[in-house]
Amino acid sequence: MSESPDKESKTEEATEKKISDAVEKGNLPFSREAPILASIIAFLVIMVFVAVPGGLKLTAFLSELLDKSDDWRLTSADDARQLFGIVGAAVGLALLPVLIIVPGAGILASVLQNAPRIIFDRIEPQLSRISIAKGWSRIFGSAGRVEFLKSAFKFAAASIIVFMIFFEDSHFFVDAIITEPNALPELIRTHIVRLLSSIAIAVTVLAAFDLAWTRIHWRDELRMTRQEIKDEHKQAEGDPLLKSRIRSIGRDRARQRMIASVPTATLIVANPTHFSVALRYVPAQDSAPVVVAKGQDIIALKIREIAEANDIPIFENVQLARSLYKQVQVNNVIAPEFYKAVAELIQFVNARRR
Repeated sequence: MSESPDKESKTEEATEKKISDAVEKGNLPFSREAPILASIIAFLVIMVFVAVPGGLKLTAFLSELLDKSDDWRLTSADDARQLFGIVGAAVGLALLPVLIIVPGAGILASVLQNAPRIIFDRIEPQLSRISIAKGWSRIFGSAGRVEFLKSAFKFAAASIIVFMIFFEDSHFFVDAIITEPNALPELIRTHIVRLLSSIAIAVTVLAAFDLAWTRIHWRDELRMTRQEIKDEHKQAEGDPLLKSRIRSIGRDRARQRMIASVPTATLIVANPTHFSVALRYVPAQDSAPVVVAKGQDIIALKIREIAEANDIPIFENVQLARSLYKQVQVNNVIAPEFYKAVAELIQFVNARRR
């Protein structure tokens, strides 16, 4: 009962990140009917194009072997092993197309659905794979019901096709009895081709349905709730609270570094309480006066307090202090329009020091 509300709450389509994560974990749509169809078609191709020439070669070899049986000595175990090896090689050569085409068709059908990849998560031991509850849900869930319907369809289709080909037309068994031995393989091959063709048509319909259903079911399993989408966006963009906290910490550290550089200032430009700008000018080091610290209200008072403690001259100039605070960033030189006003203050400081 707990799964039903959760299933109903997943009303949103899966995001690209959810799909990519599923692909990386090996969770991909896969139709089991496509490889079966490919194998049936491969058997049909073998029966139409390969079975006759391969069978003729094998028959000719075995006939020659029986006709010239006196030429083979079986006086020791080595002779028997040699004979079995030759016969086995001939039979294996006749069966080689089957061993190549059928598995190759199944592998090709699987590869065309999804590109092969190594996913270690899929082979790791998991308790859920031996869980009775999980197994019960797989058997009697929607996927289990669809698998049952597919199996029932295949059983019914195969039964009907076999009945129509072999039992409804009763002449097959009569023809098999009265047919010359040399023509019997061709009669059997003809009926097997009819059987495989009919089964291939039925399985084609089933495979087309299964390909569509596996992808629809896969998309349905990946659906998300609105809360999951919100959480994913938070993870992608960063938690706003965390980002705000990081920015706050960054500002605090920058402020501490700025306050620590106030003792290196040459002079302070301030209005009485609201703004303070600390300027440093060392001719051998600075091309122009540099703002090493600036602040408003409490920070402005802190800058003035440190300046007084370090005997740094403080000049109260409301307009200049406001302009420097708004237009010049910390650790940047002042703009040329401030050169004259600041130069007068620096000359005054130097004259006082002398």
